[in-house]
Amino acid sequence: MPMQAFTLPDFYLPYPARLNPHLERSRTHSTEWARQMGMLDAATPTGGLVWDEPALARMDYGLMCAYTHPDCDGPTLDLITDWYVWVFFFDDHFLELFKYSRDMAGAKAHLDRLELFMSDDPPAPENPAEAGLKDLWARTTPAMSRDWRRRFVTSTHNLMVESMWELENIDRGRIANPIEYVQMRRRVGGAPWSANLVEYAVGAEIPDAIAATRPMEVLRDTFSDSVHLRNDLFSYQREVREEGENSNAVLVFEKFFDCPTQEAADLVNDLMTSRLQQFETTALVEVPQLLADHGIAVDQQVGVGAYVKGLQDWQAGGHEWHATSSRYMNQATASDSDSALGLGLSGLGMSAATIRLGLRGRLRERAYQPYKPVGHLPLPDIYQPFPVRVSEHEAQARGGSLEWSRLMGFLDSVPGIQGGSMWDMSRLAGYDFAHCAARIHPDSSARDVRLNADWLTWGTYADDYFPYVFGASRDLLAARLQHERLALFMPVQADQPMPEPLNPVERGLADLWVRTAGPMAAQLRGVFQDAVLDMTESWLWELANQLGNRVPDPIDYVEMRRRTFGSALTQFLSRLSYLEIVPAEIFQHRVLHEMDTAAEDVGCFTNDLFSYQKEVEFDGEMHNIVVVVENFLNVDRVIARDIVARLLESRVRQFEQIAETDLPALLADSQLDEAARAALTKHAEDLKDWMSGILAWHQHTSRYGEKELRRGRVPSLAFSFLPSGIGTSAFGALTF
Repeated sequence: MPMQAFTLPDFYLPYPARLNPHLERSRTHSTEWARQMGMLDAATPTGGLVWDEPALARMDYGLMCAYTHPDCDGPTLDLITDWYVWVFFFDDHFLELFKYSRDMAGAKAHLDRLELFMSDDPPAPENPAEAGLKDLWARTTPAMSRDWRRRFVTSTHNLMVESMWELENIDRGRIANPIEYVQMRRRVGGAPWSANLVEYAVGAEIPDAIAATRPMEVLRDTFSDSVHLRNDLFSYQREVREEGENSNAVLVFEKFFDCPTQEAADLVNDLMTSRLQQFETTALVEVPQLLADHGIAVDQQVGVGAYVKGLQDWQAGGHEWHATSSRYMNQATASDSDSALGLGLSGLGMSAATIRLGLRGRLRERAYQPYKPVGHLPLPDIYQPFPVRVSEHEAQARGGSLEWSRLMGFLDSVPGIQGGSMWDMSRLAGYDFAHCAARIHPDSSARDVRLNADWLTWGTYADDYFPYVFGASRDLLAARLQHERLALFMPVQADQPMPEPLNPVERGLADLWVRTAGPMAAQLRGVFQDAVLDMTESWLWELANQLGNRVPDPIDYVEMRRRTFGSALTQFLSRLSYLEIVPAEIFQHRVLHEMDTAAEDVGCFTNDLFSYQKEVEFDGEMHNIVVVVENFLNVDRVIARDIVARLLESRVRQFEQIAETDLPALLADSQLDEAARAALTKHAEDLKDWMSGILAWHQHTSRYGEKELRRGRVPSLAFSFLPSGIGTSAFGALTF
C-alpha cells in the first residue's frame, strides 16, 4: 500500500453515527440490482471491467447508506442504496470511458443521452448507467411531488453534466481557484442530490414556499460543502496521486496558497468545521424564524425537522463510511484514537477533538475587536486588464443626481442621530457617484447614466441608513419592518398605489421605481422587486452579525457579499435590454453563472481592499474579505491583503478565460439565434466595463480617503457600523 500523502486531521464530529438494522438486506439487494443493470459486466476501453462483485463488496455502498440513513425501512434503504450504487458507477464509468482518454465529444454525447432517462417516456437503455437511471427514476418519482422532481432533476443534471467542467480542467491542466472550486463542486459533486434523497428517505418534502429561501439554501450548501470537503480529504490519494484528477480541495489549496500538502489538508479541515458550524447556526436560529415568518403548518414543520436531522445523520454516517471503505485513504483516522477513550462516534459523547475544534471555531468567529486602530492599509497591485471608458454624459448626470439627492432628503437630518444628517452636500459631491455611473456603462444614453447615478446614490444612502438608524438602536425588528415596507414602494401592478414615504429611503426608492419599472410588464416588475428586496434583506444579515459580533464564515461571506452588493438587482438590470432576446434559462448555465459571479467578486474584493480602514477602524465593521481572511487563517492584515489580491486576480483571470474561450464555445454549440448570441457577447463586454469602472471610481472617490475619515463621526453612534457604500449595495445599478 502506498504511503499516505498526508496525515488525516482530527475531524469535527458533533453527531453520533448510527447503523440501519436493514444493512444486510440492502447489501444483498444492491449487489443483485447492480448485476441486473449490467454494472458488474461493464468493460473498460482497455479490456478490463469497471467493477466486479468483489470490488463492489469492498466499496460497500450498503454500509454507507445504512450509516447515512439509519432510520428508514428496508424497502426505502434498498432504493436509496441503489441510487448510490448508480451514482458511483456513473462516476467510475465516466472516468474509464472519457476522463482517461480526454474524449470531450464522446463525454458530451454520453451525458446528453443520459438526460433522456429522467422522464416518463425514456428510450431503451444502451449501457448500465442508462439502465440504472431508467429503473431508479420509475421507482422513485411516483412518491414525490412535482416540485421535488424539478429540484431532483436539476441536481442530477448538475452532477452528470458538470462532469464536463472537471474533464475540461484536466484537458487544460488547469486547477480551479478556491471560490470557483467550492461553488462548482456543489454542481459536480453529489451532495445537493443527496440532500434531495434525504427528503425521500425521511418521508418529508421541504415546502416549496421556503425551498429557495436563504436558510434552506444555507442548510443545503453547508451540508454539501462539508460532504465534499470531507470526501476530498479522504480521496486525495486516489484522485490526485493515482488517477491524475485535479478537482480536489486539498490540491486547490495546496496550489493557491503554495503550501505543503499537510498544511493544505489542515486548511480544508478547518473550512469543513466552519461549514458544519454554519449549518448548526442556521438550523438552530434561522430555520425556526423562517418557519414562523412563513406560517408553515405544524406537520410541515415536523417534516423540516426530520430533514435537518436527516442531513445530520448523513454527515455522521458519511464520515464513518469514509473511515472504513476501501475506496479511500483512511489509515489512522481520528476516530481510531477517539474510540480508545470511549468518546468516538459509537460512544455517548463527543470526542475531545470535536470539543476542541468546536470551541476553537466558535471563539474565532466571536472574538473580533471592533474599532481597532489599524491605520491605512497600503493597497496591493490590483490586476485589472480592461480599459476604462467614460460616458460623455458624466457632467450632466453629476449635476442632476446631486440635485435629486437633495430633493429626496438625503441631506436632511435623520431621526435618532444627534448632530444632524448622515450626509451633507460636500460629502456627497466627494463621493461622486456620477463618476462611477459614467464608467460602469459608458455607452448608455444621458437618461440612463443619470438613472445609474441615482440608483448608486440611493443604494449607498440606504445601506448607510440601516446601520445608523437600526444598528445604533440595536433594533433588528424595526430593520426588518423597514425592509418589508420597501416592497410597498415597488408595486408589481402598475395601477397599485403607493403609501406616503416616511423617510428618504422610501422617497428615493418610490421615485426610482416609477422611472425604471414604469414600462415593464407585471411579471418583470415582480422579478425586479425581488432583486431589490434580495439586497435589502441581506443588510439584515449584516446587522445580525454586527449585533452578535460574529465574523462570517468565509464561504458565507463571499456568497452573502454578492447579495449585499446587489447582484440579483445587477443581473436583472443588466439583462433588461435583451430579456426578450435571450432565454432566461441560459443564465443558469455554468459558463454564464461562473462569468457573472467572477465579475461580482472582483467588484466586492476591490471595494473591501479600499474600504478596510474605514470599516475596521471607524465603523467597527467586520464585513470585509480582508477581515474574514485575517480571522480564518489567523494572519496579519498585510498577509490577508495579499491573499485577497490573489483571489481577486484569480477571479479576473477566470473571467478572461470564460469570456475568451468558454463563452464562444457555448454560443457556438447552442441553438441560440444571432441576436441572442450578440447580446451575450455584449453582456461580457459590459462586465469588463463594470469591473474597470468600479476600480477607477475607488481610485477617485473621497469616501475612503484619510481626510474624509477624519472629518468627524455622528455623535450618537455609540454602537454602529457603516457598510461599505457603493461596494455593498450600488452594484445593483449596473446597466440599463
